[in-house]
Amino acid sequence: MATPETKILVWDAPVRTFHWLLVGSFFGAYLSAESETWRLLHVTLGYTMGGLIAFRVVWGLLGTRYARFGSFVRGPGAVGRYFKSVVAGKPAHYIGHNPAGAVAIVLMLVLGVAIVATGYAVYKDMGGELFGELHDGAANIMIALVGVHLAGVVFASYLHHENLPWAMVTGTKQGQQTDGIARAWWSVALALVLAVAAYWYLQWRDAPQVAAQTQTSSTAPIAQ
Repeated sequence: MATPETKILVWDAPVRTFHWLLVGSFFGAYLSAESETWRLLHVTLGYTMGGLIAFRVVWGLLGTRYARFGSFVRGPGAVGRYFKSVVAGKPAHYIGHNPAGAVAIVLMLVLGVAIVATGYAVYKDMGGELFGELHDGAANIMIALVGVHLAGVVFASYLHHENLPWAMVTGTKQGQQTDGIARAWWSVALALVLAVAAYWYLQWRDAPQVAAQTQTSSTAPIAQ
């Protein structure tokens, strides 16, 4: 007889915290991109994205079972077999990310690095208009990819009869007891939140000085 399924912990606290902080940072930066008034917010959220992605790379190597890249990054063959199982009406089930979702995640991380790098170049007035165009293009591709990812999450939730977005909130899914992770690592998640909050505070604290310097430079007389 098969062992009955129960609620198990799959997504640790750092993975969930990273996920929602990245979502908020990206969309906040995207929505504030065209306003000079919100430039500091845009830059702050962009740098936050960079720090979050760096953390995720480290946690993808050292984190818990389903957080590690080795548990969900697979080759083209595995992705193809997964899609074949979906088309056949017998989708292969994965406790962690399925191969299709893994492709989207890797692409979003790579795009995130490109967005942050080109944004830094634009902020530092490097490369003229080229980096600005690359920055905007990467951000727009990210929006499209997020849309595909969301559609895939909804579709996979329907196929496997599980609420995948809610699992990224609670960290739990239905499965065999032996498939769950033993610890949520809330201490690491708290450290991540505190690091982000500290960075935001420093940016807010220095904002009046930046604004004053900008105003002074804009009103200074032009040497003849």
